[in-house]
Amino acid sequence: MCSSCSIIEGWAFLQLFLMVSFSQTEEPVCRQRGDPESPQISKDGDILLGGIFSFHSSWKDRQDTFTHKPLPLECTSLNFREFQFAQAMLFAIGEINNSTDLLPGISLGYKMYDTCGSIARSVRVALALANGHETESAPSDEPCTRPAQVLAIMGETSSSLCMAIATVIGPFHIPMISHFATCACLSDKTKYPSFLRTIPSDYYQSRALAQLVRHFGWTWVGAIRTNDDYGNNGMATFTETAQQLDICLEYSVAFFRTDPPKKIQKIIDIIRTSSSKVIVAFLSHMDMDVLIHELSKYNLTGYQWVGSESWIFDSQTAERDIHHILDGAIGLSIPRAHVSGMREFILDVKPLNSSSNEIFTEFWETLFSCTFKRSTSSAGNQKECTGHEDVTGVRNSFTDMSLMPIFNNVYKGVYAVAHALHSILGCNETCNNKVHIDPFMILQHIKTIQFKTKEGDEVYFNEYGDPAAKYEIINWQPTGNGVIEFVTVGLHDSSLPSQNIFLLFLMQVPVSVCSEKCPPGTRKVLQKGKPVCCYDCIRCAEGEINSITCIRCHPEFWSNDRRDACVKKEAEFLSYEEIMGALLSAAALFGACMTVVVAFIFFKYRKTPIVRANNSELSFLLLFSLTLCFLCSLTFIGRPSEWSCMLRHTAFGITFVLCISCVLGKTIVVLMAFRATLPGSNVMKWFGTTQQRLSVVAFTLIQVLICIVWLTVSPPFPLKNLKEFKDKIILECALGSAVGFWAVLGYIGLLAMLCFLLAFLARKLPDNFNEAKFITFSMLIFCAVWITFIPAYVSSPGKFSVAVEIFAILASTFGLLICIFIPKCYIILLKPEKNTKKNMMGKVAPKYV
Repeated sequence: MCSSCSIIEGWAFLQLFLMVSFSQTEEPVCRQRGDPESPQISKDGDILLGGIFSFHSSWKDRQDTFTHKPLPLECTSLNFREFQFAQAMLFAIGEINNSTDLLPGISLGYKMYDTCGSIARSVRVALALANGHETESAPSDEPCTRPAQVLAIMGETSSSLCMAIATVIGPFHIPMISHFATCACLSDKTKYPSFLRTIPSDYYQSRALAQLVRHFGWTWVGAIRTNDDYGNNGMATFTETAQQLDICLEYSVAFFRTDPPKKIQKIIDIIRTSSSKVIVAFLSHMDMDVLIHELSKYNLTGYQWVGSESWIFDSQTAERDIHHILDGAIGLSIPRAHVSGMREFILDVKPLNSSSNEIFTEFWETLFSCTFKRSTSSAGNQKECTGHEDVTGVRNSFTDMSLMPIFNNVYKGVYAVAHALHSILGCNETCNNKVHIDPFMILQHIKTIQFKTKEGDEVYFNEYGDPAAKYEIINWQPTGNGVIEFVTVGLHDSSLPSQNIFLLFLMQVPVSVCSEKCPPGTRKVLQKGKPVCCYDCIRCAEGEINSITCIRCHPEFWSNDRRDACVKKEAEFLSYEEIMGALLSAAALFGACMTVVVAFIFFKYRKTPIVRANNSELSFLLLFSLTLCFLCSLTFIGRPSEWSCMLRHTAFGITFVLCISCVLGKTIVVLMAFRATLPGSNVMKWFGTTQQRLSVVAFTLIQVLICIVWLTVSPPFPLKNLKEFKDKIILECALGSAVGFWAVLGYIGLLAMLCFLLAFLARKLPDNFNEAKFITFSMLIFCAVWITFIPAYVSSPGKFSVAVEIFAILASTFGLLICIFIPKCYIILLKPEKNTKKNMMGKVAPKYV
């Protein structure tokens, strides 16, 4: 910006300032611009309180031509409810003026204005209360300023009107206490610093309504709101909370009672075509009246209405619902209240004795449908009012005291101002009249006051100028004669701990969901293009259960048939109690007993040639090892444990090596014996009894060393196999070190193949009783069993693999026992004549038949 421009603007400002100064010097007169606003009801007093009410609910519409000054607003439709609010204020002021405890010696006056529900008129009357209504002041040396005419304002009822008024009077710090403006936006102290209220903010009501809807399981709802600050702000909070609680809105529409019929018809069509059966209505009572009228044309019953406090406990709304559209409605209302004497005061109204007769006269004429005789001309066909009609005999909205909680809010607001004044003036028996009072001082004291009314209601304001949020949950229940009864079915108190905030007594409610709750064992799959409350139910996969989505069970658990719980998997192992385990155990014990019997026979006939022919010591050692082989199979049966897992494999490996070593020793003895019969042979001295013992010990000791290394490095251990079967746990023994396991088996296989090879070489020795043939046959069975064991073991699931292994042990052991020892037992017991040395050496002459 250039410096010359700044100089020019500075000179212009100085000239304007001097012009205004000289003008004020010449004519020190204060003039009010525009037409004066006169109060509808007023009374003088030491301290004045203002009142702003919509005595009329509408006004006549006119078209301004902008060629002349607009005429004053012509109000219509007298509102009995607002007149009751004004009466409640008059009652409270009268009580205070007659009290000797509160503001003794100080009289409260009042000025009450009618806004007709118009924002423009609300601003005008607010300025009138702040400025006064004098048209001109006498010339004086004092500046053209004066303190506010009223020190506090009671009202307004509507949130939108309160926002306009609070914006205007905020800079003057004039306290404004509303009894029914609930918009949460009014809690913003940066925009509305002097606004307070005796009714809870819609922030709490909206959240409580969402919690109420969620409590009943309604996740698919419609929403209708008044198209003003009250409805839009309240529904915005409700929508935000609903989303947090997984509640979906099928539609959310707004309208105002002055909207054209086409717009209201569009809302009716939305309701008719919707699938949700619950409608949340954040409406003023006047808008609800319009909506009921339209809904009645289509007999749209059967919906569950959830309402805000503005209409849910309004008896006029219930009376207008002649088609029972709202039957069963539920919502939040201000807790019921009783103020002794107020009902009688409201009903004791006289039109002719009032200092402000015009509004009382209009009220009286509307109440009784009559006309006061104002001139000699006839009043037409309408009856003439006398002013002495009995108000108590009239049944209409004025005589209905269902709005006593709101009257009580007006009452508490007036008393809040009185207590603030009492504190400022230092009242005890008298008050200090010399204290200069200004609205800002009263505003500061009102924010800190805390008192109880004569009925015991506690009054205080939080930092936002709001009281504690307490609601009753009201349910519309029709009686036998068609009259709606407001029944309290629950409570909501935000001042209580979170677990006690919500208390509800109602149980049976309708259902309103986009999709039915998924049955147990299914999961939600959202429908494309629809809200999260609309979904399909898909059955959970095996091993999964449903929570919000299907979740997989812990590996040791499996889903039940309904897929709604995880149950512990059945642990499977080869036990003694089941048939297969019992049969294998019986076979093992039978084999062991059979071996003991054979050993007993051999011991009894130990001196016979057939027993002594092939080292009876090796025979007894072989029988002992066969007994151990039978018994080691029992370690494979039963629940695996650390000791059983280590024992079963090592016992199996060592006993089988001991067994094969004995067979190998017997085979070598047969070969050596044949070689010893040849001329000049002296081989038996190289494989005598001592060498046989040492060979068995040496072969067995190698296996023992292999097992010790295996158990030391990485021993077998019990394992829960969760992969073999999806619904079972296989309890088995893990190998630990696979190298150790295969070393044990490989060593057994090596000895078995060596034994088989030597026995095969000695199979055609020319003895009558050829030991080598039976050893060959037994080793052939042994090898065949364990070769076929491998594929059978691999392909057998769970406990059957253990059974296959036990079967292989028993089969190979039985093969050795039967092939080597049973033929000898046969000769010993049944053919004793063959049990001779000559017969064994093949020297018995053949018998010819």
